Amino acid sequence: GGEGGSARAEPQRSRPAMECYTADWNPLGAEAYYRKLDLYSMVWDVREESLKECLVAAAPYGGPIALLKPKKEKSPSSRPELHIYSASGIRLASTLWKNCPAVHLGWTASEELLCIQEDGSVLVYSIFCEFKRCFRMGNEVLQNHVVEAKVFHTEYGTGVAILTGANRFILATNVDDLKLRRMPEVPGLQKPPSCWAVLCQDRVTILLLAMGQDLLLVDNTSCSVVTLPGMSPLAGSYLRMAVSFNYRYLALFTDTGYVWMGMSHLKEKLYDFTCNLRTPPKQMVWCTRPRSKQRAVVLAWDRLLLVAGKDQKGIEYHLNQDSYLVPELDGIRIFSSSTHEFLHEIPESTQEIFKIASMAPGALLLEAQKAYEKESQKADEYLREIRDQNLLMEAVMKCIEAASYEHNPETQKALLRAASFGKCFVDNFLPDSFVETCRDLRVLNAIRDYQIGIPLSYAQYKQLTLEVLLDRLILRRLYPLAIKICEYLRLSEFQGISRILAHWACYKVQQKDNSDEEVAYIINQKLGDTPGISYSEIATRAYECGRTELAIKLLEYEPRSGKQVPLLLKMKRSTLALSKAIESGDTDLVYTVVLHLKNELNRGSFFMTLQNQPVALSLYRQFCKHQELDTLKDLYNQDDDHQELGNFFVRSSYSNEQRIEGRVASLVNAVDEYSKAKNEFAAKATEDQVKLLRIQHRMQKEEDKPYLDYSLHDTVYNLILDKNYKRAEQLYRDFKIPDKRFWWLKISALAEREDWEELEKFSKYKKSPIGYMPFVEICMKHHNRLQAKKYTLRVAPEQRVKALILVGDLDQAADVAIEHKNENEMNLVLAKCTGPTDSSVANKINCAKAQILKK
Repeated sequence: GGEGGSARAEPQRSRPAMECYTADWNPLGAEAYYRKLDLYSMVWDVREESLKECLVAAAPYGGPIALLKPKKEKSPSSRPELHIYSASGIRLASTLWKNCPAVHLGWTASEELLCIQEDGSVLVYSIFCEFKRCFRMGNEVLQNHVVEAKVFHTEYGTGVAILTGANRFILATNVDDLKLRRMPEVPGLQKPPSCWAVLCQDRVTILLLAMGQDLLLVDNTSCSVVTLPGMSPLAGSYLRMAVSFNYRYLALFTDTGYVWMGMSHLKEKLYDFTCNLRTPPKQMVWCTRPRSKQRAVVLAWDRLLLVAGKDQKGIEYHLNQDSYLVPELDGIRIFSSSTHEFLHEIPESTQEIFKIASMAPGALLLEAQKAYEKESQKADEYLREIRDQNLLMEAVMKCIEAASYEHNPETQKALLRAASFGKCFVDNFLPDSFVETCRDLRVLNAIRDYQIGIPLSYAQYKQLTLEVLLDRLILRRLYPLAIKICEYLRLSEFQGISRILAHWACYKVQQKDNSDEEVAYIINQKLGDTPGISYSEIATRAYECGRTELAIKLLEYEPRSGKQVPLLLKMKRSTLALSKAIESGDTDLVYTVVLHLKNELNRGSFFMTLQNQPVALSLYRQFCKHQELDTLKDLYNQDDDHQELGNFFVRSSYSNEQRIEGRVASLVNAVDEYSKAKNEFAAKATEDQVKLLRIQHRMQKEEDKPYLDYSLHDTVYNLILDKNYKRAEQLYRDFKIPDKRFWWLKISALAEREDWEELEKFSKYKKSPIGYMPFVEICMKHHNRLQAKKYTLRVAPEQRVKALILVGDLDQAADVAIEHKNENEMNLVLAKCTGPTDSSVANKINCAKAQILKK
């Protein structure tokens, strides 16, 4: 360990536990330490020899391990076996491999297993060995086969790169949105390169490959030779390549044992290292962490692990068994047939607190808390030392941070107790970070348990996010644990429990060991009316699994008809869908189902279905009125609805027919239907309309004026305007227009034409059925006072005063009112006497009123 200095005398301390804690720390250079933690003793039944023969793929972020075991040599009929285990070695699933030989296995970011086969097809499996889908890496691979393959991760998703037997490279940057890129041919490449890797530069995926002592960079269009900065001229031929977890760093191993480490953009060297061994390592991976002080490359031979960094003295670990390395965000997982370990660089906060003889604030705070527990006065000495330097807040934060990096719950507790003790002496300490770390560690400890087998570190958990962790628990069908975490972290139901229960229900419907009624009941009992649950999605899953009756039962619990109906239609339960749509009261939904039925059923069955649903029938009729008139007619015919058929023919006459013969024929049909419906008024009115149409058509031809589609009144009115009195009289008689109405029509038309002579003649034709007041009013309307005065004498006595006022003869009006001795008429005249010239009239009326009062 290193020492930390202080101006004050160090209090006497005994720290046996701390010294023991650093026993497995190994220095790499002057500043960094590395340690190898035990994660699990593997519980699987895989022997060392067996693991050597397998194709192996372990997913990052504490993900599952896939092993493809070769077929047994002694039994030729046997098949290879695909096994998937948790990180602790618990078998999740296994299946016999019935496909073409596999070349490479790899995991996607969503924990799907990619199995790349010799023939260029890539099979995708779930973590329970369920086949999901298959895609091909192009047709040319069929002839040339896949020689090597790699699975890589970029910001676009999980990609696959293959090398064919013709020494050509083919890339797919995102397996979920497959676009194959055939890379340019590499000049002089007669055999597979000694090593190659996928790099990401400026958001573009490119290849780096080694041919002897030459490095070539292959992009979409070209192939160029690369010289690495600071590369020793005596380095020799390249044998191994490694790209870091975040694709920022690159390492190369040559046949002289030389290791070059630099940036993946190939413009900067970090450092180099020379190994004693010249044989190429079985694996070479980067071991870094965020804010690393000393990035390292780890090389693995049969029983030796070498951690190489800036210093020429690396760290050597001698292994008991062949091991497999899994690069992680902040270290490397190392598993063998019996153990699973985690190699990582010790974070600064942990180093400060646990380094031997450390005087860092965090170290003193940990000691203070331990002394306090022992009721020792040294607790006060340590606290004073920290407070005198104003570093108590920093000490608390360092203890919280160090606790988060620990895998051992006892060490976590010791550090959190120290932080809790220290924060009591800090003014206005915000406890958020402390509480959050406690919660996060509780979650991490739960998922690290060997029965769950997800050994996430704190840094990985933060990078992965809680949402993705919950998704991964759901993927593993660990529903109870996922729900417990949601409850513990108090996540909203929509974000947490509802989503998990929905996934559980979708899994439950796939189980064949219960009847449809039992499964539907169990799901409803568990889910109830939990917010955010969509029973229609669960029902869809049931339907996809071939359980249609279960899907219908689940849909009964779906409160939203808009979600029920589409699935019922998909399941060919159209009648039930129609009932549900009508219950919802949503007309658009009803129309959706009705139109679906129309396309699905023959015409007779469709109409019969609608007969039983009056609401749907009514809505369909509305639709037909606007869109399909012929269908509407068929509907009315089927129902023997003569009234509506009559209405249909009337509408048809006006909207569809252009020729007069067609229009008349439609109306004649309407008369027939109205008669059958015993609607005598409608039949008579339509009959009259037919007669009028024929007359109008004839007149239009003869007069060369538009009469068609005028009403009877407008027709008579226009005939009078056109001085066609005889025809007007004829219509008056033929259609039995009431006298009063005809007189009104005629005087209005004559006045409009200002034919005053004809008007006077008409007034003397016979006694007016409407009286003569209308004559006065119509003349005044057309501003002819002289003509109006002619008719005032013929107006009935009770209306004469009003008529005289209308023509402006107030003096005469006053005389008539006085003669009638009618006070109301006098007041009417008096109200009109407003000007100075009317004073004599006003006096006359006032005198008459006074005479009446005397009597």
